[in-house]
Amino acid sequence: MAKNKTKEVISMIEKQYTFALSDKKLVERILEDDHAGINHMILPKGDSLPEHYTNSNVYMIIIRGSITLQLGDQEEHVYPCGSVINIPYRIKMNALNRHDELLEFFVVKAPSPRKMINS
Repeated sequence: MAKNKTKEVISMIEKQYTFALSDKKLVERILEDDHAGINHMILPKGDSLPEHYTNSNVYMIIIRGSITLQLGDQEEHVYPCGSVINIPYRIKMNALNRHDELLEFFVVKAPSPRKMINS
């Protein structure tokens, strides 16, 4: 008699999210829920994000290359790989890569921009 090969479904407490591994330009939303938003970005030399205002408290985690940030009326500042930069809510920002090495970073928005808009 053949065994029943029914697979037991186990409910997991955690959720796993993935992000792309690439050497090309990339802007991807990893998650956005009521608690936080997480984006992953890769910018080659000379590339940038459009100028915008932060829509939450922002934490930028630089994992490859160096990022050049111009915030509000400040001069540009450069932050290398291994930096975590906190940018307050409603700050005008420009983020760009002026360096030869690819720039790769994560943007964590907490609380979620959805919470900021609804509060």
